[in-house]
Amino acid sequence: MTAHTSSAKSTQYKRQIERLSQRIKAMQATSDKLADWRLLLAVVGGIALFVLIFMPYPVLFWLTALLTGAGFVVLIAAHRRINRHLRKFRVWRAIKRENLARLEQDWQHIPEVHIEAPLHPLEVDLDLRELHRLLNTSSSQAGARRLRQWMLTTVPHLPTIEQRQKLVAELRDHPSYRDKLTLNARQSPEQTRRQLPTGWLHDWLDSTVPMQSVDRSLGVLIVLAIASMIAVVLSQFGIISPVVSGVMWGIYAISYISRLNLMAQLGDDGQQLYDVLSRLEAVMSHMENYSYQDMPQVRKLCSPLLEAKPSSHIKRLMGTLAASSLRGNPPLWLLLNGLMPWDLYFLRRLHKQKQELAYYLPQWLDIWHELEALNSLATYADLHPEAILPSIDNETVFEVQSIGHPLIKQDERVTNDFDFAQLGNIVILTGSNMSGKSSFLRTLGTNLVMAYTGGTVLAERMQVGVFRLFTCIRVTDSLDDGISYFYAEVKRLKALLDELERDHDVPLFFAIDEIFRGTNNRERLLGSQSYINALVGKHGIGLIATHDLELTQLADGNSQVRNMHFREHIENERMVFDYTLRDGASPTTNALQIMALEGLPVDQNTLKKLNTQG
Repeated sequence: MTAHTSSAKSTQYKRQIERLSQRIKAMQATSDKLADWRLLLAVVGGIALFVLIFMPYPVLFWLTALLTGAGFVVLIAAHRRINRHLRKFRVWRAIKRENLARLEQDWQHIPEVHIEAPLHPLEVDLDLRELHRLLNTSSSQAGARRLRQWMLTTVPHLPTIEQRQKLVAELRDHPSYRDKLTLNARQSPEQTRRQLPTGWLHDWLDSTVPMQSVDRSLGVLIVLAIASMIAVVLSQFGIISPVVSGVMWGIYAISYISRLNLMAQLGDDGQQLYDVLSRLEAVMSHMENYSYQDMPQVRKLCSPLLEAKPSSHIKRLMGTLAASSLRGNPPLWLLLNGLMPWDLYFLRRLHKQKQELAYYLPQWLDIWHELEALNSLATYADLHPEAILPSIDNETVFEVQSIGHPLIKQDERVTNDFDFAQLGNIVILTGSNMSGKSSFLRTLGTNLVMAYTGGTVLAERMQVGVFRLFTCIRVTDSLDDGISYFYAEVKRLKALLDELERDHDVPLFFAIDEIFRGTNNRERLLGSQSYINALVGKHGIGLIATHDLELTQLADGNSQVRNMHFREHIENERMVFDYTLRDGASPTTNALQIMALEGLPVDQNTLKKLNTQG
């Protein structure tokens, strides 16, 4: 049933992408025709006007000029409109393609996420950077960072989880709302850019100009501009000499030029700023105007936007920015600034609107970034109808049924049941090389991470308590710090023991892969036995994956230690794994068998003896 559901989703997305592609093709053809008509009208109209200018038909000339101009304006408007729709449909298709790639785990077409932050141990051990990339649909760096922050919360907060689950459940059933939010954030008049740089916008809002100097200069220039215009009018009536009016205008021009350094603080990035604001306005407008009939929790989250109407504030700022960005049109810019201190006036106005927006914008952006992170979780839930919202409370310990790894493709994923009866319990997980021990540790860890973010998990049933998370799976040495692998592992395991013994209300869930692998067999066994005995009965639960079958003897006579294992068998001179979790210690080993299958020298009598024992 699960595979069928996944296949149905994949088919649905492919049909949507095909329909969008057909629509884009038709609109592109229309756009090309309009471009051809514009060129044809320009050529025909130009030739007609050139001919008529030499003929004694002025009325016909001006009528032709009027009709040509009007036709050109109509074609330009139509062309811009169709290109705007074309851009929207291309972004929409890109969103659908990315979601299909997430569903099929086609990593080549899943957008990468660039987060400049040191790797957290959980990210290293549980492949959370890859999981984050799979989940993340945010259109801003801040939204992506917020999702990562949720995933790395090592001490979950149950009320927060429960609230996010409600929001995810509502958003999961409204793909149109989620997609349009992404669509609005990713549309750009100049280009289609995936990420909206809200951090850059924050920096711009925090920038300042010396407003006292601006106010003084603006006052002086307004007086000079008015005096110059009065002088021009008086000279027209012969009251004063034209030379006087010219001198007055010259004084205004010199004063204006001497203050160009202030106007330069408008910056050269006006187009980028206008692009960011236009996309942000579209995002806010979408959130403001949605009905939220079936989404009461999302409506509550967005209520400050519904009251404040931030899109109107942003539109006003965009209008001021447009008025202050006329340097790209030199004739108009010279005319307006020659008559009045246009740039300086709008610099002052822009600064005042920046101050107002800088006060409110952080709250508005915070709501949007929260919603983006929630949309990422809701999109994953929508793409995987088999995934469930887990039951999390402070009474349950740990019980899952048919749990699977989210980073393993659907047709390759094997699910297992697992549970802990009570706090203080430890499972020793044994099995041969490549049998699935490490993957199972990550299966439990990644699903706990997803559960504690408030999202869905890949299981038929998951009922767990609230646990702090701690892993020791991929310990690395550090040449820079002079730390060997073994010493790094010892430090990590000591940190785990400290966390277990710390006085904390929330118990610990831990996972260890190949304990003390950095030392010799004898010391590894003795050290592992002592360490595991120190973990048993503490304020937490955990799994320890190991090749040391002697460690399974710790379960003898100790009800808090349980053995489980994975196994394999040889079929047609090939190692076959079923990745199914079983009770008890592993009855098989496969290192020598793998060596023999790959052609390495192995004593055949020893190999036969091991096979017979297995």
